[in-house]
Parts: sequence; C-alpha cells; structure tokens
Amino acid sequence: MDQYDFVVIGAGSGGVRAARVAAQAGARVAILEDRYLGGTCVNVGCVPKKLYVYGSSFWESWTDARGYGWQTTDVQFDWPTLRDNKIQEINRLNGIYDQLLAKAGAELILGRGRITSPHHVEVNGRVLQTERILVATGGWPNRPEMPGIELTKTSNEIFDLERLPDSILVVGGGYIAVEFAGIFAGLGVRTTLSYRGPHLLKEFDREIVEALVEELTRKGIDVRLNHRLFGFSEGSDGIRVEHSDPDSIVVSEVLMAVGRSPHTDGLGLENTQIKTRADGTIIVDAQFQTHEPSIYAVGDVTGTVALTPVALAEGMALAKYLFAGAPDAQVDYAQLPTTIFSQPNIGTLGLSEEAVRAQGIAARVYTSRFRPMKHTLSGRDEVSVFKLIVEDATDAILGMHLLAPDAGEILQGFAVAVKAGATKAQFDATIGIHPTAAEEFVTLREPTRRIP
Repeated sequence: MDQYDFVVIGAGSGGVRAARVAAQAGARVAILEDRYLGGTCVNVGCVPKKLYVYGSSFWESWTDARGYGWQTTDVQFDWPTLRDNKIQEINRLNGIYDQLLAKAGAELILGRGRITSPHHVEVNGRVLQTERILVATGGWPNRPEMPGIELTKTSNEIFDLERLPDSILVVGGGYIAVEFAGIFAGLGVRTTLSYRGPHLLKEFDREIVEALVEELTRKGIDVRLNHRLFGFSEGSDGIRVEHSDPDSIVVSEVLMAVGRSPHTDGLGLENTQIKTRADGTIIVDAQFQTHEPSIYAVGDVTGTVALTPVALAEGMALAKYLFAGAPDAQVDYAQLPTTIFSQPNIGTLGLSEEAVRAQGIAARVYTSRFRPMKHTLSGRDEVSVFKLIVEDATDAILGMHLLAPDAGEILQGFAVAVKAGATKAQFDATIGIHPTAAEEFVTLREPTRRIP
C-alpha cells in the first residue's frame, strides 16, 4: 500500500497550489485528476473564455478604426482558427501545470479518486494511505431536467464547436451566460439571452448591470428577462424552443449556463463524516477542515466565492497551515475585486448600493457616466459608468463599481488601495492620469445621491 502525507483529489487551481506548496515543504504528496490539469479555469473557464472575448472584440475594433482613417474592407472571420489556436494554448498550459507539479515533487496520478475511509483513497485499482486528504474537485455545469435537454450544450462543450452557429440561445443570468452572449454576438452570431428572473447578475450593483443590459441590447443581443423555458425539440430548421413569449424561437445551438454544482459524484463522501449543505457544497471551517478531521476541502466545492484567485489563496493557506508551520494561515474574503468579461466589462469591489441600503449604512454615492474618449472619433454609441460608494461616518470606500473597457485592469490597482484602508479624501488627494478613464475614480467630487 502506497503511503503519503497528503493526497489531493482534483488538479485545478486550488488543488495544484496546495499540492505544490505542501510538496515544497517536504510532504509526500499525490495529486489525482481524472479530466485535465488546471481544472475548469484553464480548460473550460476563465482562460479560454478570455481568449474568446478577445477574438470576438476585433470586429468592433475594425469598425471603430474607420473613424481614425483606416479603410477596412473584406474582413473575414474563421472559427476553426480561433478554436484550434485556443486548443493549442490550453495544451501548452496543461504541460506547464504538469511541470510545476513534477518540479515541486508532487506525484501526479491520472484517474478519479474515491475516498474509501478517512485515510484511504482508491484510484485506478491502487489504494493510497494518507495522513490527510484534500478535496478540490471544483464544480460541474448544471443541466436542468426538461424535454429535449440533450439537444443543449454546457460550458464544457461550447468552446470546441465544430462550426460557428448562425444563431444561439444562451440561457442564464450569471457570469457565464452574459460573457458568452457577448462572445457569440461579437462573432456575428444572432444571439438571444434568456433569464427566468427580472435582473441579470443579481448579486451585482443594479445601476451598473442595467447600464450593461443597455449596451448588450445596443450590440444586437436579444435580452429576455422573466423568460420561461419549457423544453426543446429538433426540427429541420434547427432547435425549436418552447417558451413563455408569444414569438417563435428557432436556433442552431442552445447554451445552458444555469449555474454549477459541486463535482462530488462518486467521490465516496458517504464513507466519511463530511457534511454538506442542501446544494451539495462541503462544509468547512476557517482552516478548510471538514467534519472529518483528516479531510479538508477548498475551492468551488466548498461554496465560497467561485473565483480562481480565491481557490489559489485557499490552497496556499491550507498547505502552509498543515505543512509549513503557519497555524494562523487563513483567507481574508473581504473586499474581493472581480470582473465580468462582458462587453464592455464590469468591475466590482465591495458592497453594491443595494447592499449598503439593506444594511442601513449612511453613505454617499458618486457616479459618472460618459462616452469613452476612443469613441469620440469611432462614432460608437457606448457609455462607461464609474461609481463610488463612501461611508459617511468613516469616509471609507464601501464599494467601487464600473462598466468600462478593461475594467479589471483599472480596478486591480484600486483594490490594493481599498484593501489598505484608503478613504475618499485620499482618493481626492491623488492626482489623476490624464486622459484616462481610470482618473474618474479620483476626480469624483459631488455626490450623486445619499443613502439612506
């Protein structure tokens, strides 16, 4: 029987980071993966998604160039080139993950691990005995039960379509749905975005999201809210959609982007004392320990914020706590910055205006809406929105939100300042870089409104 100090199930962002740090600290580590190195982010998530966002934005760049004197004719797009170049890049990244694990001294085992006891994991007919186990298996796309669901695709399959569809229905109201609606629309696909609720991106600042919906509509996306789907059927002209609106919807493809669930099927949790929530996420404490003392969990499988940098931070903190003599290693989830790679992007940090109002915090709201400088000559009718929410009592920045090109690049630097406790007065004392969009955050002077 093989003996280990640490067996990690799942070679995504959190699992790989934990395995590497633990192995570098001297632990004997095995890491198990049954699909692909790098997990969702590298293979069917943020990395290929961002590449497709870049690819889909070039048509607008070509058309914008005319206002700057460039004559653009005979512009064509070849889907297989984008798809296959993406595949090549992902293969390169898979190789890098393999090298990183080998260099750290962690043993990679390709196969699905199954926990058979608090100290044993079975994989490929082998039984691994270990002092500790880490579950880092991430999430898996949901596919709701409804007639014809087999005709639809999820984010696992959508990146590698044989051909670019003429039309697509994107179902969902979160990150994945909004981002892919922008991608396909940018590639010239007739795109419908369907969500059963009244608001897209319901956890985000409403003013910013409503401005995004205006931009999506302006870009030709048919956004349908409070839209109910009943099923799908295959016709000679495509996939027919049974839905709550009176018109007929027939599309070439349907993308179901209706959330993700913990990828724990067949993992053997029933052989442990691990407890889960109603949605299947694994309950852990501040040191990522489950109710089974020898088993830990990090990343999306635990129901914390489903972001790659969060999983990385959790994996590192756990490995340091267990193997590097850092008993206080934890992750601070406050003031997490994030970006939705919609077109244009949304960047967000801290509390939304709705959350501030719900908590009854007295605050000032500063907003700025303007046409990006680039489009004064391109002629594109696009609006950027910048928003600050400041607590009256402390002058602290409670929330930063923006709808703008490169929102993530703008917000990352400000996130450091907010994390360090910067106040609105310190923002005001900072000289802006002109002319940039980012300077809006240090030139907002008069509140647009007050809370409450």
